[in-house]
Amino acid sequence: MGRKITIEPVTRVEGHGKVTIQLDPQGTVTDSRLHIVEFRGFERFVQGRPYWEAPVLVQRLCGICPVSHHLAAAKAVDVIVGAGTGDGLTPTGEKMRRLMHYGQMFQSHALHFFHLVSPDLLFGVDADPAIRNVIGVAIHHKDLAVQGVMMRKFGQEVIRATAGKKIHGTGAIPGGVNKCLTTQERDEFLKGADPLNVDKMIAWAQAILEFFKGYHAKNADFIDNYAVFPSSHLSLVRKDGALDLYHGVLRAVDSEGKKILNDVDYQDYLQYIGEEVKSWSYMKFPYLKSIGKKDGWYTVGPLARLNTCDFIPTPLAQKEFESYKAYTKGKPNNMSMHMHYARLIELLHSIEMIKLLLNDPDILKDDLVKKGTKQSEGVGLIEAPRGTLFHHYRVNENDQITMANLIVSTTNNNEPMNRAVNQVAVKNISGRKEVTEGMLNMVEVAIRAYDPCLSCATHALGKMPLELTLVDANGDVLGVVSK
Repeated sequence: MGRKITIEPVTRVEGHGKVTIQLDPQGTVTDSRLHIVEFRGFERFVQGRPYWEAPVLVQRLCGICPVSHHLAAAKAVDVIVGAGTGDGLTPTGEKMRRLMHYGQMFQSHALHFFHLVSPDLLFGVDADPAIRNVIGVAIHHKDLAVQGVMMRKFGQEVIRATAGKKIHGTGAIPGGVNKCLTTQERDEFLKGADPLNVDKMIAWAQAILEFFKGYHAKNADFIDNYAVFPSSHLSLVRKDGALDLYHGVLRAVDSEGKKILNDVDYQDYLQYIGEEVKSWSYMKFPYLKSIGKKDGWYTVGPLARLNTCDFIPTPLAQKEFESYKAYTKGKPNNMSMHMHYARLIELLHSIEMIKLLLNDPDILKDDLVKKGTKQSEGVGLIEAPRGTLFHHYRVNENDQITMANLIVSTTNNNEPMNRAVNQVAVKNISGRKEVTEGMLNMVEVAIRAYDPCLSCATHALGKMPLELTLVDANGDVLGVVSK
């Protein structure tokens, strides 16, 4: 008999999950799995509800990225009310939604990097967990901590102004939005007192990118060789190949950059994407049907988006993108820790887009809603902070939802996260008689690179009940590690 190590819960991620690591009698890792241990059931209990409630109902999946679900559902409902897909709304409707979405991207990326990731970079993955947390960052790196808090606050204020509330707002409605921006609201973002203005946010986004690039230059062996494996990548891109986090066509490339899904209409996603169910997780395993269940898995999120797009349509982020692509000589980047690099480029792009939208006169106009001939079915896709998010609804003649299918970003990343976990476990745990807390965190670092939202729940600040028990082949406890 072998032995099993359990990490439960995984910490510094949004939601609840655990990792199990199987070892043979010689202590070699034979299998590792990331388990999602909560079941939400939103696809079932929205059935029977009026379709216009979907954008408000489904965002309750999450308190971290509710805007993503709100907008993906709204885009699906747009199709149902005959308003077309994401670029078929009135100019005010589309641009207000984009402003909302880029506010969400900005605050979520800031939260993830400053609060969840920076402790590992600043103190080391095997540092004392008492200091390796956001409180440690606040004590020892006050300027970075302040920047993280204020950048997230700025993004949340953009959400409040566009959606009505910072969390679980109501700004997107079938066929458009329910408000425009006032001149005063716009001017507060453009000309507000430091640091809460868009120019300061752009400067800080550039500064944190420089921080990461400097860290990478000194720690390339860690960043470049941590959980690296070939993967296909999938995302939305604009029709001209540009990065577009709100709308576009579906594109996928393989690990060498060859297109394996060539800019298809996402209304037809079921022709291209299947979902496999496995007994040990509540998350499904999506795959490209043309390749099959075994090899058709793919990665989504910042790394995938910068691998699939041809360019970034804002100047500062485009300049960073060119350096980023040069590092891999134009080939897709398959280094998991470079997810942070890509995420910070998107952080800069998001605040550049916010500035562009704030200076667009359309966001002050009151032409808010567009409708047409009602349809019985609609699909809405958006690039959420964690990757491509799918919402699909069918309705009956009484306007009730009869079918809902959601493929959330973290579900799309299920297979690559499991591969990352296994690779790190094999490298750091195989053959070790003693498992330390630092070794546990090395596994979690691989998971955190993907910024998973494992469920709608989030951990509160405080003591995290993580315990690992090492048991030998006879069932005797060899040791316990807690944190």
